[in-house]
Amino acid sequence: MNTLQISLISLLVVAFVIYRQLRTRPAAGAATLYVAGAMVLVGLVTGGLFDTAHLALSLALFLVEAGAAVALGVWRARTVRVWLDSSGVAWSKATGWTILAWLASAATRAGLYFAGTAVGLTASTSSVLLFLGLTVGIQAYLVARRGRALSSTGARPDTFVG
Repeated sequence: MNTLQISLISLLVVAFVIYRQLRTRPAAGAATLYVAGAMVLVGLVTGGLFDTAHLALSLALFLVEAGAAVALGVWRARTVRVWLDSSGVAWSKATGWTILAWLASAATRAGLYFAGTAVGLTASTSSVLLFLGLTVGIQAYLVARRGRALSSTGARPDTFVG
């Protein structure tokens, strides 16, 4: 895949994920995890994750990007509202804070991209897919886990979990 194709796919996937998060939906859904897994897999197999001319620096930036992806996914997951309905089904919906966290995620990813190019690393679009897959996957996993935990505790219906 070329840079334009990967960029467009990434933007479409993020727009779709955010759109779905803004809708009320069951918290235990696994579809987003499959999409995130596919993004990570494509990011890994397309290659170019590391600049072989600056391997140590490239590896360090990769580790920072992976850590940021995980941390931002955790943060966004905490901003999603999770509750039980009257029948005991866990539901989730993004909040305004989730949108703000998405904007911070985009700014962080852009900042890391520009930091890498500023120090002379060759940019890779596969790292964008890997970053998005990790951050979306972590968020989806944690929201689903909160939904399962709420369902299994026998909490009274319409209970809200931050």
